[in-house]
Amino acid sequence: MLDGAELAEAMLAHPDDIETALASYEEASFPRSEAAAAASTSNLSVSFLSDAPLGMLDLMALSTPQ
Repeated sequence: MLDGAELAEAMLAHPDDIETALASYEEASFPRSEAAAAASTSNLSVSFLSDAPLGMLDLMALSTPQ
């Protein structure tokens, strides 16, 4: 929701220049999303290992509160 709101704000701030609006939005959103993208890439790689089900179960066990 934050991304949508920030994109809307950027578009309202630059109604006649969508490229400037997008650049403004991306300047804030890309650094914020970098950690989530890295975690997603890591999780995706676990899905395609030869022991894929076991690696995914291990990943889930690590994130489950004890």
